Amino acid sequence: MESRVRSLAKALSWQSLGLVSTSLLGYAFTGSFLSGGGLALASCGLGFLTYMLHERIWAGIRWGIDSLSGERLETGNATQASN
Repeated sequence: MESRVRSLAKALSWQSLGLVSTSLLGYAFTGSFLSGGGLALASCGLGFLTYMLHERIWAGIRWGIDSLSGERLETGNATQASN
């Protein structure tokens, strides 16, 4: 399972990209940096919280992860044939 600090770093980098893109999109639709920025900040806050929750839930799900090595298990005929 990845650490909480790693999850936090991933969430911050993702939300930074989202903040910039949503600000630009908000400006394009409203013509106002203030309105676009406000929309982006609200979206950023909500997105950050939901992303962190989503990541922590998935970190606890063992499906698709080899329990001994921690590596992901691939499914499908091509992978099974090579083993």
